[in-house]
Amino acid sequence: MVRKSVVFIVCLIVILSKSVLASQLLIPMDETQKNHLKAYGLSFWLLNAQQQEVEWLLNYRGGSFLISNTVNTERECKIRGISYEVISESQAEVIFKEIDDPAANMNHIKLLNAPKIAVYSPKTKQPWDDAVTMVLTYAEIPYTVIFDDEVLSGKLVEYDWLHLHHEDFTGQFGKFWSSYAAAPWYQAEVAEGESMAAKHGYGSVRELKKAVVLKIREFMLGGGFLFAMCSATDSYDIALAAAETDICEDMFDGTPADPNAQNKLNFDDCLAFKNFRLETNPYVYEFSNIDINPDPRVRQVREDDDLFTLFDFSAKWDIIPSILCQNHTKTIKGFMGQTTAYKSNLIKSDVIVMGENALLEEAKYLHGELGKGTFTFFGGHDPEDYQHLVGEPATDLNLHPNSPGYRLILNNILFPSAKKSKQKT
Repeated sequence: MVRKSVVFIVCLIVILSKSVLASQLLIPMDETQKNHLKAYGLSFWLLNAQQQEVEWLLNYRGGSFLISNTVNTERECKIRGISYEVISESQAEVIFKEIDDPAANMNHIKLLNAPKIAVYSPKTKQPWDDAVTMVLTYAEIPYTVIFDDEVLSGKLVEYDWLHLHHEDFTGQFGKFWSSYAAAPWYQAEVAEGESMAAKHGYGSVRELKKAVVLKIREFMLGGGFLFAMCSATDSYDIALAAAETDICEDMFDGTPADPNAQNKLNFDDCLAFKNFRLETNPYVYEFSNIDINPDPRVRQVREDDDLFTLFDFSAKWDIIPSILCQNHTKTIKGFMGQTTAYKSNLIKSDVIVMGENALLEEAKYLHGELGKGTFTFFGGHDPEDYQHLVGEPATDLNLHPNSPGYRLILNNILFPSAKKSKQKT
């Protein structure tokens, strides 16, 4: 009798164990989620450390994730403060049936691998200088900092995804000269740039950055994924357009700018922008007219009314922009930067505008393809700091775990895995 009881208990344990293993964890990404940003980190951890696939449910409850239920994963959700729901296999099948309905603007994408992430940034920069490195750290997503040495020596092929820190690729040191020429940090930045240029055999930082942007272009052509924010977006395109002419005045590179530089720009080489006009005055804190004019006398919008709206793409047909726009809201508060947003009439026709303020004719969030790769441009400096000024303290993301602006950054982090997985299936 005792023996039969033991056998019964063992069988029951096996059945229950299989039942637990067969259950799923739904990570909701709608308003019920306590920590959206950490949820992306959990998905990356599963792909990277656990070699476990993740289902990304596009437009289902804000772009939720569905994963196999394990003791380790459930514990990790609790440690990271992530909301989750344990559901049965039959409940998961109901969700997939709802998503697969032709009338539903939803889709599911299988994530199979974690992209290798690089951040192009001077090694002397602090992590809180950049929204991407801050959110990667907060979400617990590993990344490698690289700079000119690594790019010029061909190291980009080791990575899938590259973020451009708030760099000035035109060689004008962010056009901070007029306001900060005597500041120690500015002088140190100039000295570092000139030393790097000399190290690689270039006569100026402008020539060094030209070589860098061309290497990054090769990275995209070969299948790399580029993400850039703020001044790294328009200055990158300007550097491509001005590859054959000097647009820097002598305080930046020791020689005067070509007086006919505007007419020598090659817009065909640009990723996103066309027909823009350079701002050649070294006393003006702008690179060109791509960026909106931040002067409140020109751009008459209050902070509370400064918003942009995400487009609603077809999750079954426009999969890429749908992935990049996953969010729990379609209206997102704006934020400024050296490059805040892009004038709509200066964007190339083949570039996808994913977020805009239509009333102001401003685009905020762009995506396009180059060769086998892609690029995404996001205007502004910090999604949770409306007007970030030099020397201001870092944003504490513990106070913004549900930031829709930061969610857009993290969509781009998982995008390479989603795109590659879709190509394989």
